Amino acid sequence: MATLSERILDAPAGTCVDRKVDRAFVHDGTGVLTLGTFREIGRDLAYPDRISVLFDHLAPANTSVTADLQADLRRFAREHGLSFSDVGEGICHQLMGEGHVLPGELVIGADSHTCTLGAFGAFATGVGATDMAAIWATGETWLRVPETIRVELVGRLGGMAEPKDLALSYVGRLGMDGATYRALEFVGEGAQTLSIAGRMTCANLAIEAGAKAGLFYADEVTRRYLAGFGHEVSVQHPEEGEYAREMTIDLGGIEPVVALPGRVDTVRPVTEVEGTPVDQVFVGTCTNGRFEDLERLAALLQGKRVRVRTIVVPASRRTLLEAVRTGVAERLLEAGVTIGPPGCGPCLGTHLGVIGEGEVCLSTANRNFTNRMGVGGEVFLGSVATAAATALAGALTSPEGVP
Repeated sequence: MATLSERILDAPAGTCVDRKVDRAFVHDGTGVLTLGTFREIGRDLAYPDRISVLFDHLAPANTSVTADLQADLRRFAREHGLSFSDVGEGICHQLMGEGHVLPGELVIGADSHTCTLGAFGAFATGVGATDMAAIWATGETWLRVPETIRVELVGRLGGMAEPKDLALSYVGRLGMDGATYRALEFVGEGAQTLSIAGRMTCANLAIEAGAKAGLFYADEVTRRYLAGFGHEVSVQHPEEGEYAREMTIDLGGIEPVVALPGRVDTVRPVTEVEGTPVDQVFVGTCTNGRFEDLERLAALLQGKRVRVRTIVVPASRRTLLEAVRTGVAERLLEAGVTIGPPGCGPCLGTHLGVIGEGEVCLSTANRNFTNRMGVGGEVFLGSVATAAATALAGALTSPEGVP
């Protein structure tokens, strides 16, 4: 009997293992650093068919320096036959989740939010550029099998609560270091009620509690989703395992919340900070830029007009195309929203929506550290519904009761 992490890594918690990597990926930022180190190693790529390079962080390029670095990485990827995603295709975690990552795989990305892909029953975690260069050269990596925190979800989300509220709530409960180098394993009947998009949101924030990975068991929802990309996968069934900690969350008790500026774990009900003026609302990122999110935002803004600048950045081209086909994009534009090219957008504070000193942003992203989205600015984190209510009011507003 074992936890899902122990089953995938084929070793008990606490054991250090060397494992072949099933999928490895970098983005334009970490890819440049990885390439530099790989060239110093001086070896050939071990398994080029397992490596992906995806441009998303500074896409399109924001300076000529960035453009030159991207051009070098672009040439390298094409010359070596690597799976390559250029400007406008979308965020690395989202793209890898569009039919590439499968249950039971070991997935390593040169980005901390690689844990997003644990939504598919994979062990997915982030590493630095040096470790990634070693993976390019050997096709393997080493790690310590983490102990697991069992998070049992019961019931169903109600009212205007969303998976993002659940994610922020569990981070608030654990604290930013409460799950350090542990795996979060989401189980229970409540877990099965969440869509793939919702599971990706919950797995995404595992790193914000210090976790090594966040995993959902692949079930019928997972199987149907991946079948849409031509994959036939098996369902994973939980076993009795040994857990470092167990916690239960009643989804019916989750309410709209926000993380206050500076810390992801300083979480409060939106009602406690209602009325705080904002200068910008941002909906997107690998946390909340999927079609489900854009569709919900459009429904809440239908027939209305936002009162502050509101930026929406789809997580992928596939997401944007679906928004265009279904009329979601048109409804957002009619509401006064600005839609940016698929990618990370202003999340990391480099372009496409950076806020100024003294400005306040309500963001659906996953981090709100000081100066994250602009020097001197403040960022509240919240759900798509909270973003919609806030954009319409021009101040932090709970979506509960908003017509």
